[in-house]
Amino acid sequence: MTETVPSRRGAEVGRRIGVGLMYGLWKPRVLGAWKVPASGPVILAVNHSHNVDGPMVMGTAPRGTHFLIKKEAFVGPLGSFLTGIGQLEVDRSTADRTAITKALDVLAAGGVLGIFPEGTRGEGDFASLRAGLAYFAVRSGAPIVPVAVLGSTDRPGRLIKGLPALRSRIDVVFGDPFEAGDGSGRRTRKALDEATLRIQERLTGHLENARRLTGR
Repeated sequence: MTETVPSRRGAEVGRRIGVGLMYGLWKPRVLGAWKVPASGPVILAVNHSHNVDGPMVMGTAPRGTHFLIKKEAFVGPLGSFLTGIGQLEVDRSTADRTAITKALDVLAAGGVLGIFPEGTRGEGDFASLRAGLAYFAVRSGAPIVPVAVLGSTDRPGRLIKGLPALRSRIDVVFGDPFEAGDGSGRRTRKALDEATLRIQERLTGHLENARRLTGR
């Protein structure tokens, strides 16, 4: 019988693999990981400027994380591997009901959902947020923990475009959890738009603080 909820055990295996890879290839410095709730549903909202951001958070977060990952990555053996470690395939070109349902199932089961709220890799500054994060947060009631991944891709030694130089330091800064909703329980378009603005303000503030803390 196929599981409807992505495997939490698989996500924990993914976390352990991430620990080995990320600490083997780079030098992560992790700040504030204790702020991630030890149990219950939580959403990690991660800025996205490097291809390594997702695996880096998987390897440094204190709990196994189920990331929403573009379907283009789920090809051949890599697709089977990602599914096996509890990651969620999402079609970014449409409202992917299957992915939405699985993400909500993760939260309903008390798991950790990882999201890149900017939707795709860019400047990593949270300047453009999609409504998906607000929807998941308001619908599930799960707190959001902002995560800033900071590392330079401009240093000598960078072998692959979009990746930090090998053995370079990467800072991963976890912020204080917060609620996206206004407490009314409303799920209207207006409520989601208001939640998106609140989320953007909190995420941008966290990123600014993380840069001050790390000197990035």
